[in-house]
Amino acid sequence: MAKIPFLEVFGPTIQGEGMIIGKKTMFLRTYGCDYSCSWCDTKYTWDGSEKGNVRRNTAQEVFDLLVEEAGDKSFSHVTVSGGNPALIGKAMDEFIDICHKNGVKVGLETQGSIWRDWFLKIDDLTISPKPPSSLMKIDFNVLDDIVSKLLTHKVNFSLKIVYFNDKDKEYAKEVFNRYRDNNIPYYLSVGNESPYTDKDITKQLLNKLDELWNVVINEPEFNDVQALPQLHSIVWGNKRGV
Repeated sequence: MAKIPFLEVFGPTIQGEGMIIGKKTMFLRTYGCDYSCSWCDTKYTWDGSEKGNVRRNTAQEVFDLLVEEAGDKSFSHVTVSGGNPALIGKAMDEFIDICHKNGVKVGLETQGSIWRDWFLKIDDLTISPKPPSSLMKIDFNVLDDIVSKLLTHKVNFSLKIVYFNDKDKEYAKEVFNRYRDNNIPYYLSVGNESPYTDKDITKQLLNKLDELWNVVINEPEFNDVQALPQLHSIVWGNKRGV
């Protein structure tokens, strides 16, 4: 029976970034990634440091864990993140169907490196191509194909770029201009430069947001972009499980 490899289920919490920022949601943190971004704030999902903590459960078992975790708080939305959830095939397809059967919507973020037919079932899909600061390189042929399929099937999706520096800014322009004629929602998200610190990073993130806002204000190419913080990190820092 197909199983989902994962490290965490937690919530309810508040989505802190992207197209559903501020929404109450449960979280499923899958294990494994085909990237190794330099600034990844969830390296433990792919660097082997928590390999011994990986659980592998069926789609129904994972959903039941989410229900148990939520308790009497209830929920109507689940966010699937990673790692890269697109590495998972049949089991993720089954999980989405179980969520929908129980009246629960599914949001998911992936970098646009792998296509899955179950993308067509996602209620809130974020495609987040990684910028130069990540030290990763996107295959635009694959991304073009993914965007084309999502547009053809009228999936509710957005493009999100993480911003750290000028190279990321220029990359974001390239990506947004590539798909500008398709009325896709575009987001620029503040990069978190201290993902593994116990210090209060609120001021640091707000300063970075101020920098990003000034970039957007002064660049005509970003007239239609929404520039957002990592709201959860401003409020809770980099704690896990929130």
